Amino acid sequence: MCTTSTPKPTSPNRGVPGKKCGTILLTAEELSNCRDIATMQLCANKLDKKDFFGKSDPFLVFYRSNEDGTFTICHKTEVVKNTLNPVWQPFSIPVRALCNGDYDRTVKIDVYDWDRDGSHDFIGEFTTSYRELSKAQNQFTVYEVLNPRKKCKKKKYVNSGTVTLLSFSVDSEFTFVDYIKGGTQLNFTVAIDFTASNGNPLQPTSLHYMSPYQLSAYAMALKAVGEIIQDYDSDKLFPAYGFGAKLPPEGRISHQFPLNNNDEDPNCVGIEGVLESYFQSLRTVQLYGPTYFAPVINQVARAAAKISDGSQYYVLLIITDGVISDMTQTKEAIVSASSLPMSIIIVGVGPAMFEAMEELDGDDVRVSSRGRYAERDIVQFVPFRDYVDRSGNQVLSMARLAKDVLAEIPEQLLSYMRTRDIQPRPPANSSPTPAPEQP
Repeated sequence: MCTTSTPKPTSPNRGVPGKKCGTILLTAEELSNCRDIATMQLCANKLDKKDFFGKSDPFLVFYRSNEDGTFTICHKTEVVKNTLNPVWQPFSIPVRALCNGDYDRTVKIDVYDWDRDGSHDFIGEFTTSYRELSKAQNQFTVYEVLNPRKKCKKKKYVNSGTVTLLSFSVDSEFTFVDYIKGGTQLNFTVAIDFTASNGNPLQPTSLHYMSPYQLSAYAMALKAVGEIIQDYDSDKLFPAYGFGAKLPPEGRISHQFPLNNNDEDPNCVGIEGVLESYFQSLRTVQLYGPTYFAPVINQVARAAAKISDGSQYYVLLIITDGVISDMTQTKEAIVSASSLPMSIIIVGVGPAMFEAMEELDGDDVRVSSRGRYAERDIVQFVPFRDYVDRSGNQVLSMARLAKDVLAEIPEQLLSYMRTRDIQPRPPANSSPTPAPEQP
């Protein structure tokens, strides 16, 4: 275990020259080099009812205590809808994130009732420690959920329910880099929205407008993500598709047409090749609709299903204006794909509100279809407008986008490897990596 304190520098916040507008306090703590990872599952019983027309939509928030007595969020479970007796999905968390390798450090867990507007209702809390959790590996441990306000106001108050630790195990943690060094390949596929809601590409108001002076939001998103992820793809050959367009000459509507117009080989050479094929498609196809995500998700999923030994991992980038016509089918495709070595990145461009895309992301509520929940969180959604630099600096905009878009891919890859108990291979020497199946 290795933990050290660091000084707490303060810096005056000056919004107006010469006028002090407050102070920003920075605190830091060195992370330990502990590589253990804890996997646990919890359930609750008889939680307080918070919803007027229903029960509650409970979720848990885990906090790691810091050396200065403050707490930092280190994990949030999914929301289980309309129940006072939820059973949360098992989840894994690095021990260094939970307690920074200090087994006796306090871990605080809050229980909330989820609300759509973000004003989640506090149900109660309890505390534990890594050491206490680890002792419960062979027995159920029950914690009382206490609400301090209710405890002060009500003399007969007992608790606001209980939370039970159903299972707890610890394994050695491998890193994303361990798998890449062992030869795991990332196979990158692109899917671009060619529906009419994007506007006429010949008009400056279109999200696809090919200006001679700057890249469109679609082109910037593709270039930003692709130029980073291509470094993990040894052959630099990327299948690239469009969806929602009428194709020449007969005007057939397609939801997964190859941008290079080659049905037998949809690969483009490098990200520049993808961009070139994208620009050429804009000149030849007719933007139409509707907007279907499911066909291209299922296309990539079929390729991912053929290789499950950890040697290949598939990443699908969907760039869209956010208008979706097959939400039910897309949810079903995501739930099915969640058991495969696959991740989906959705970048939303334009002014839409993107509620549907947020729902597919599954950060708050795990995606479900026909009573089945996604085995893993495999979708990362980001709205492009949040990363546009106000000064118009496209390079900075792309760097910001790429950083957040790719933030979840390493953990999603690791979560697949953990669920399949796949360990990284020894660093590859001269042995060739098998060619991936093309979607």
